[in-house]
Parts: sequence; structure tokens; C-alpha cells
Amino acid sequence: MAVRHFLTLLDLSKEELRAVIHRAIELKALRNQGITIEPFRNKVLGMIFEKASTRTRVSFEAGMAQMGGHALFLSPRDTQLGRGEPIEDSARVISRMVDMVMIRTFGHDILERFAEFSKVPVINALSDSYHPCQLLADLQTYVEHRGSPEGKVVAWVGDGNNMCSSYISAARQFDFELRIACPEGYDPDPAVVAAASDRVTIVRKPQDAVRGADWVATDVWASMGQEDEQRIRMKAFEGFLVDHELMSHANRDAVFMHCLPAHRGEEVSGELLEDEKISVVWDEAENRLHAQKALMEFLLEHSN
Repeated sequence: MAVRHFLTLLDLSKEELRAVIHRAIELKALRNQGITIEPFRNKVLGMIFEKASTRTRVSFEAGMAQMGGHALFLSPRDTQLGRGEPIEDSARVISRMVDMVMIRTFGHDILERFAEFSKVPVINALSDSYHPCQLLADLQTYVEHRGSPEGKVVAWVGDGNNMCSSYISAARQFDFELRIACPEGYDPDPAVVAAASDRVTIVRKPQDAVRGADWVATDVWASMGQEDEQRIRMKAFEGFLVDHELMSHANRDAVFMHCLPAHRGEEVSGELLEDEKISVVWDEAENRLHAQKALMEFLLEHSN
């Protein structure tokens, strides 16, 4: 049995992704009932962080502890990773000592090189190209609130960033229509769009993306590493605020999602973010925990 990695949503089949979402909902119910299961007993997750994190670290570390395992926090500042050790050598060494590795990094190529030389499953906990773990949580949240996303219309409003690319992958795997509203110059990767051209359209006006949508999502206008572009991006994204007025163009029972942290008054209004009739962002954040536990369980069961 080959080692299974999770670098994008495309690394699992459609059926496998649905099974992970179903299992995540089961694991959430078990935790809410106070029922403990420990399939990760004596298992160790290595967590490599090149980017700062709140939700990612807490959800992976708590998830391992709740399932009987242990998580190691590895920062480049405190290890040989920060002193120029080749990523291939780090992969060979670390993967002989732990049972899984999650990496939160900048270049997606770093994940691919690490996975190529790893003896254990590697999980993309965010790269500049994709954020698939967040999409597992988003999909779980939609299923819990509205049922299957298949055949629905999803609107992405904002930057064509790693979250946007992961939504494009999700449109392919879960068979929904994705409308992306972004300013010129901030489009998602053309190759990623081309691979999903039958499901994805790009528009310039947020209203055109949101009209008739069942699910609306956005992200900050300047992600980590883009702080120097903040002023330019603030001007480029004028008119891309998601608020109650924009949501009025969506279907009546549409939900709003944001991967957080949110900048109230920039990409989303504070009133919409706190409106629990529309906004499901807190469930979305919690579901990182349950979706990743289900993912890790799947990868361990389907690898040597």
C-alpha cells in the first residue's frame, strides 16, 4: 500500500472526500456526546510551521490529543530547517521518527518535495497555492447546515488566492458551480481555472457572482506575506465588501463563510459576520478540528 498524501483536494477521490466529510460529522457528534476514541494512541504528528497560525496549530494539536496521539511543534527558528538543511534531508529524517507530518509553508513546491521523500503521509496545512484543510471544514459546514453542495451555486468574492484555488478544486470534486468575483490583476491561477472550466466563471462585479448563490465566501484582501501590498490592495478591492446588501442578491437561505481571521469593515462587514442567521464562520472554524481528525484517520488507514 502506497503512502497517501493530502497536498490538494485532488489527492483524494470524490468518494473518499465524501467519506472524510461524513466521518468528520460523526467525530464531531461523538465529541459532543463525551465519547472518547483513541485510534491515534502511540502515534505522533510532526507539525512544521513556516507561517504563523492560530486555528491550524490548535486544531491539529487538539485533534491529536483527543484521539490519543501526540503532536510536535517544529519551527524553522528552533530547528535545522531554518539553517538551510535541504528539505529532502529533513523529509527523510523526520518521517522516520513520526507517523504523519503537516506543513504550513509558503511555496507549494516545498510540500511536494517533502512528500516525495517522506515515508509517512504529508498534509498541506496551507501553502501559497492551496489550503485544502480549510475546504474540508467549509464543506463539512455546508453539509451540516444545508446538505449536499452538489448542484449548488457558490460565489467567491475577493482575491484569487490559495483559498480561491482550493474552492476551484472543491467545485471539481463536489460538482457545484463556482463564480469568482475578483478585480483585474487578482485572478486565480489560469491553469487551475482551465482544469475546471466547465464549472468556474470569473466576473468583475461581486453582484454578478452572488446573484442566486447558495453559498458566499471571502478572505482577507492581503494575506500573510502581502502586508507591503496592503494599501494597493485596499484600493484594488474597493466595492468587494461582503455585507447584507450584497448577500441580498443571493438565495434567501444562502450561507456566508470566511476562513478567518476577518478584517471587519474591509472584506466583510461586522454586522454580517455576527449575523448567525447567515454567517456560519464559527462552525466553520470549529470544523477544522473534526475535518482534520477524519483526514488523519483516513491517511493512516490507507498508508503503510
